[in-house]
Amino acid sequence: MKVLFIGGTGIISSACSRLSVERGIDLYLLQSGHNITANTGGGQNPERRHSQRDISETGDWRFEVRRGRGLGRVHAGTHRSGLKAFRNRTDQFIFISSASAYQTPPVNLPVTESTPLDNPYWEYSRAKIACEERLMRAYREEKFPMTIARPSHTYDCTSLPMHGGYTIVDRMRKGKKVIVHGDGSSLWF
Repeated sequence: MKVLFIGGTGIISSACSRLSVERGIDLYLLQSGHNITANTGGGQNPERRHSQRDISETGDWRFEVRRGRGLGRVHAGTHRSGLKAFRNRTDQFIFISSASAYQTPPVNLPVTESTPLDNPYWEYSRAKIACEERLMRAYREEKFPMTIARPSHTYDCTSLPMHGGYTIVDRMRKGKKVIVHGDGSSLWF
C-alpha cells in the first residue's frame, strides 16, 4: 500500500509515520521548508521517502504527487489546487482538522459532531473550516473519497496535551486530585 502524508513529522503524524513504516507501508512524506526531523521522537527514519519543497512552488508539487512523491502542506490557501492533484489519484483522502473548528464558545454542551463549525477567535481554526467546507463540497458534487477527523487532544511520547506534563499523569495514576483551569466547570483539563 502506498501512503502519502502531507506533513508527517507533527505530533499526530510522526507516530503514524513510525507505525506505518513498522507495518510495511510504502510511506511518502510531503514537507514544507522546515526541518524534517522535527517532532519525530528520534529523528528521520531512513526507510521513509522524503520530498522537501514548498507547496507554493507553482505546479512542482502536483508533478511530484503524480510520480507518487510530493511536498508541502495543503492548507486553506492551497486546498483547491491540492484537491485537483489528488482527484482520481487516491482511494481515500484523510484530512486532519481540529476540534477547535467547533463553535467557540459553544451554545450547547456537550460538543458533538453536529455542533456548528465556527471559531471567530483563531485563524488556524477558520482555515481548517475552509478546508473542510471545500472537501465536503467535493464529496457532495463528485463523490471525492474523503474523511475528516477532528482530534481534540493531540499527544505523543514527547508531548502531553496538558500543562504539567507527566506530573498530571502521575497524580491521576495515584488517584490524587488534578487542578483544572478556570472555575472548575471546564470539560478540558
